[in-house]
Amino acid sequence: MRFHLSHRTEYVYETDVSVSHHLLRLTPFNHGRQRCLEHQLFFDPQPKSVHSHLDYYGNESVFVTLEGVHRRWRITADSVVECWPANHPAPADTPPCEQIAGLLAASALADDRAAVEFLHASPLIACRKEYAEYAQVSCAPGRPVLEAASELTRRVFTDFQFDPKATHVATPVDQVFRERRGVCQDFAQLQIACLRSAGIPALYVSGYLETQPPPGQPKLVGADASHAWVAFYCPGHGWIELDPTNNVLPSDRHVSVARGRDFGDVSPVRGVIVGGGNHILNVSVDVLRCDHHAV
Repeated sequence: MRFHLSHRTEYVYETDVSVSHHLLRLTPFNHGRQRCLEHQLFFDPQPKSVHSHLDYYGNESVFVTLEGVHRRWRITADSVVECWPANHPAPADTPPCEQIAGLLAASALADDRAAVEFLHASPLIACRKEYAEYAQVSCAPGRPVLEAASELTRRVFTDFQFDPKATHVATPVDQVFRERRGVCQDFAQLQIACLRSAGIPALYVSGYLETQPPPGQPKLVGADASHAWVAFYCPGHGWIELDPTNNVLPSDRHVSVARGRDFGDVSPVRGVIVGGGNHILNVSVDVLRCDHHAV
């Protein structure tokens, strides 16, 4: 399946901005079920400098500097991405939950050793007893990890209410766990906290999900949004993705953009400005199927 992605971000400032620096992570990456065919960034006004690099987690990161007075800045990221269905192992072929950390510690494989980093707490996600206890309902001794992780995904989907007014980008995981409501970012970070606390490596995935309008209604321009989900590491099978917001294993309708320990590692746009006062942020996203390159 091939998608044309358009992600538009606009900052409108209350007062003049003289200099601003921004870090962008808006480039879909290549992995086993996805290939980025085309990608372009468009700016208004044009920045003084643009430099790209791969960050520590392999995400394409673009550092942008604007010089000169401005009160508005618009970024448009256009991409064409091809996705394939994920090839998931049979749950019975995955090792028991309680063996994961030991298998990784004893392994000499580079991928296994790298996954150990995602067993530990990160700046936005703690490992705590209460998260481990919540996970243990699904991660019973001897239970295959994919079966357990899939059930944990279903429980987060069932136990927590999607409520865009309940949280904001900096809401801590413990508040989400206590109040049982939030959005995709919150549910992803919560499930990661539970998996790590149970001894299973897990990371945060940002990207997009193709959405469909109600029957008989047209798809609205700009109505899509960024999405977030989870990947956990299974020795012998690699990273397996989970979407607790929708209770699915992501496949060819999920487009990945960046991976990291938590949202702080994958924020699409972040920056520092001189001046500006208060600002208004407008974001719109379109995920459209296409049969040819559309950038």
